[in-house]
Amino acid sequence: MKIINTSEVGRAEVEKLLQKKSFDEINFSATETVKKIVGDVRKFGDAAVIDYTKKFDGAEISAENFQVTAKEFSDAEKIADIKIVESLKRAAENIFSYHREQLPKSWLTYRGENSILGQSIIPLEKVGVYVPGGTAAYPSSVLMNVIPAKVAGVDEIIMCVPAKNGKINPYVLIAAKIAGADKIFKIGGAQAIAAMAFGTETVPRVQKITGPGNIFVTLAKKEVYGHCDIDMLAGPSEILILADENANPVYAAADMLSQAEHDPLACSILITTSEKLAEKISAEVEKQLEKLPRKEIAATSIKNNGLIIVAKNLDEAVDFANISAPEHLELLIDSPFHLLPKIKNAGAVFLGENSPEPLGDYFAGPNHVLPTGGTAKFYSVLNVETFLKRTSLISYTRDDLLNSAEDIIRLAEAEGLHAHANAIEIRQRS
Repeated sequence: MKIINTSEVGRAEVEKLLQKKSFDEINFSATETVKKIVGDVRKFGDAAVIDYTKKFDGAEISAENFQVTAKEFSDAEKIADIKIVESLKRAAENIFSYHREQLPKSWLTYRGENSILGQSIIPLEKVGVYVPGGTAAYPSSVLMNVIPAKVAGVDEIIMCVPAKNGKINPYVLIAAKIAGADKIFKIGGAQAIAAMAFGTETVPRVQKITGPGNIFVTLAKKEVYGHCDIDMLAGPSEILILADENANPVYAAADMLSQAEHDPLACSILITTSEKLAEKISAEVEKQLEKLPRKEIAATSIKNNGLIIVAKNLDEAVDFANISAPEHLELLIDSPFHLLPKIKNAGAVFLGENSPEPLGDYFAGPNHVLPTGGTAKFYSVLNVETFLKRTSLISYTRDDLLNSAEDIIRLAEAEGLHAHANAIEIRQRS
């Protein structure tokens, strides 16, 4: 595994290694393909969805069997391991509990002579959730997307997930039922995003689409933005670990590989103050890699995107972490909470060796849909407010309006908007 020492290379070189590729750089050729898919679905509806599902997924579907039926839910429950179902339910309880704490409140306040200003918090009416279904099944993604929408009070939650051989993983269906999804459609890829964004004869049109996916899904979300809202443009998964000389190399290696197995494009970086530890972790990664069922994927990720940086001190390590702005940031150091105030850019922070990243992925309660590709510098984790709108409320009395009239007229005329000024002057004269 590649190890670099900041005392031997320039700062510019380290920063370059920490830079994320843009989505267009990752796969520019996919952009035109996605534009055609989105355009066709917008124009031809179900027919285009059926054609593209057959072309890309090899699945024969019709408008009559897009939607998951009650029998399919029942069949999923019959074959599911009850222990896994119970674990999903406990995870859901934690996620519901955490997200309920995020609910903002509408408010009103009085100004002047009983004039009222305020803000109304309004849930979206209909949202779409995309759940990947390619190389793995993701019931955890179902919980993380559907539950905050449910807590926000969304009226109808639509879910799309590709069906392998015409079937959806049973735990994905069970998670959808636990979380409260209203309708589930057996379609995936860019065609699913377009179907939810524009609506078809079968798939309802939504106001917002959330959920991760491959490059085609991500580019489709980018393409439909403006026709509906989206949560974010999700890139490959990533982890950055800060480790001092006392960190456990076995834990650190395992946590790096927990991200590497996601995708060949996944990024696993560790920054430590100890060269000795760096060597131990590198050796441990190779050792653990041999035992992984998804070894090929993880090995490609580690080879192309894995990196260990030996920093001069912890302050330099933190500085590089903030430049990277990782999706997941682990602090494998003796006093992680003392370091926390210095962390400015991260999707989620995991403090201490007993808080590994998979704890957040599955069970603790905070959302695992996080900003990637350095966007944690300006974007937040998916949360309840993702599914809410804020509407301003203004109600002035006549006396308060007249007291403010000259200021408003002056400002309107300064901008050359005389009709704005006139709307106030008319009220002055009446």
